[in-house]
Amino acid sequence: MRNDSTLPLSKIKPNKGQPRKTFKEEDLAELTDSIRQNGVLQPLLVRKKGMDYEIVAGERRYQAAKAAGLDEVPVIIKDISDDEVFKLALIENLQRADLTPLEEARGYKQLIKERGLTQEELAKAVSKSRSAITNTLRLLDLPKEVQAYVEDGSISAGHARAILAVPSEDGRVRLAQKVVAERLSVRQTEALAPLFTQLETTERPHRAPTPQSFKRAAQQMRTALNTNVRVKNVRGKNKIEIEFASEEQLGEIVDLLAGPRTWS
Repeated sequence: MRNDSTLPLSKIKPNKGQPRKTFKEEDLAELTDSIRQNGVLQPLLVRKKGMDYEIVAGERRYQAAKAAGLDEVPVIIKDISDDEVFKLALIENLQRADLTPLEEARGYKQLIKERGLTQEELAKAVSKSRSAITNTLRLLDLPKEVQAYVEDGSISAGHARAILAVPSEDGRVRLAQKVVAERLSVRQTEALAPLFTQLETTERPHRAPTPQSFKRAAQQMRTALNTNVRVKNVRGKNKIEIEFASEEQLGEIVDLLAGPRTWS
């Protein structure tokens, strides 16, 4: 069924599964002014839901119409399944030019997870390459602090992809902070990423595997001394660590290792 008409705003309800959660205030204000002067030029797509109507496409126009003080808006009423509602709402939003990179990434993830689409199928649906989908999804691997920089526009998606070249979360956060503080370009960020990776490697000393002879020696001493013993290499130096719970136990260990104590 298709029916073109108008509906009171009071009978129209937002889609609770709307993939887009936020709208830029400035853009919404511009649309509100336009609607106040010219009305809603493009009808909302809605479907019957109980006693009311649910928005399939046109959430932004709905919000602006409310802000403009309209009582009713033009609509197209269609019978659409839940699955199709979700896809249409998401694809409409994903094709908007003002969508933030992370909103886009979350939308892709939602379609893949909840509707079982492959990245290839999703790429065709939104007219993008598979590599573009993959690169956008990778933004969700960023630490929350870095995601916040992307959301508020402090860094671009290009910056974010360069930051992802750093392996650890801490390194990614530190590089992002430097990018924001010094207003670095994407090219500068790409050049810095390997340095942050190298810095992390330097800061984390390489821990060589414990030789079997160390393990056997530690086990033999544990048995002889009746306490925990570790034999290890620290910064190129071999060490034996012997645990003791009290001064009395320390004395017993000394007796076993060096003979009767000469101190008390």
